[in-house]
Amino acid sequence: MSDEQQSNMGEEEVSMDDWAAAMAEQESAEAEAEATVQPAHALFQEFGAAAASASVPQNLDMILDIPVQLTVELGRTRIAIRNLLQLAQGSVVELDGLAGEPMDVLVNGCLIAQGEVVVVNDKFGIRLTDIITPAERIRRLQK
Repeated sequence: MSDEQQSNMGEEEVSMDDWAAAMAEQESAEAEAEATVQPAHALFQEFGAAAASASVPQNLDMILDIPVQLTVELGRTRIAIRNLLQLAQGSVVELDGLAGEPMDVLVNGCLIAQGEVVVVNDKFGIRLTDIITPAERIRRLQK
């Protein structure tokens, strides 16, 4: 066998030993995690007690600086790539939304409200006309 072949075999053996060690470490971590699993009712009691003792503003302060993406959707359409490539400045794309129809307001892709477009100081905005309740959001997800 050449020196190069022996070197490659040595690297493979080291790699396999590292792989085996990593697998053993993962198995021991999983075994420890299973041993420390608590019943769900115990976790919920702890969570409920902590939530009752903490004030609402402190809980909200933890999430107030998390960025989310707010999108106002005028409408949607499906278009073939052939037609998409033919679009040019001044082209009109027909959307499924009707003029005067409420616009959908989405946060991270989830519908939370509907509203109407307004113009204030030459800038577009949206006036919320209907807020989707949490129960309604859950119902829409289940469809």
